[in-house]
Amino acid sequence: MAGSDLAGQPTAADLEAPRPPTGAAALRRVRAIVNPAAGSVGPGAAAELEQLVAEHGLDVEVEAVEPTTLQRALESAMAAAPDLLIVLAGDGTAQAAANLCGPEGPLLAPLPGGTLNMLPHALYGPGDWKASLRRALTEGVETPVSGGEIEGLRFHVAAILGAPALWAEAREAARMGQLQLSWRKARHALARAFSSELSFSLDGGPPQTARALALMCPLVSRAMSSDERALEAVALNPHGALEAFRLGLHTLLSDIIGDWRADPAVETARCRRGRAWATGRIPAILDGEPIRLHKQVEIRFERVSFRALAPPPAVPEA
Repeated sequence: MAGSDLAGQPTAADLEAPRPPTGAAALRRVRAIVNPAAGSVGPGAAAELEQLVAEHGLDVEVEAVEPTTLQRALESAMAAAPDLLIVLAGDGTAQAAANLCGPEGPLLAPLPGGTLNMLPHALYGPGDWKASLRRALTEGVETPVSGGEIEGLRFHVAAILGAPALWAEAREAARMGQLQLSWRKARHALARAFSSELSFSLDGGPPQTARALALMCPLVSRAMSSDERALEAVALNPHGALEAFRLGLHTLLSDIIGDWRADPAVETARCRRGRAWATGRIPAILDGEPIRLHKQVEIRFERVSFRALAPPPAVPEA
């Protein structure tokens, strides 16, 4: 795979390093949006969140909303120009809040309230939403979070393009209790697992093909530092169920049998820009949320996508 040219100077708009908020005065206006119907939230969460924030000397305006009004509630909270926006909901709401905040908006604390909680766990580590909120309020600094963009849709943890992303649609149907639909989607995913390929080009390099292309952000990539100006691109090419099983085992047991990137079915590179195409619409997962993209898409790395109130990023492993 062709790697990217990582040369380039930061612009004046780049936020180079985490920095602490300037005391309590910097967080005078705090808003919180809570979805009690999200997987791990519950009806009493709004009151508990308000109490936890008050224990840290801050006033917060908390709004508990129905899933159908989450976007409107986020936009209303943004219109109030808060210094900090706290979101306790699912993965999709965390992504929507990050997109609304952007690099110039308020600090964001996305708490784990959904199923996968990819962005909250990447920022605060494993734990429930109360532990994550305490970490944000006691250890949090202003942390620029980079990410990627595909078709105007941002992701800050990882994206998967290609047939393996179809399994997420089966998972979502099962989560909604639609078992027959989940079974049909699982059969469809299995049928396409080794019959379709994705074409792609990274940073102007030659076209290549793979079963799937994964794009990992610096926030979670163990091969890059958190301030690196690129995505880690991973081409997955298992030829048959046996190789797919081996790759899955390698991924799960990487701490024991070594880095999964060393698997023969894996190729890695850095990517700042790229494109991908297929014969039909491309199934994808963006930070845990399944989506169907157009059959030709552009990929772009974003140096600063939003600013989180989170502990400083850990130093990556060698």
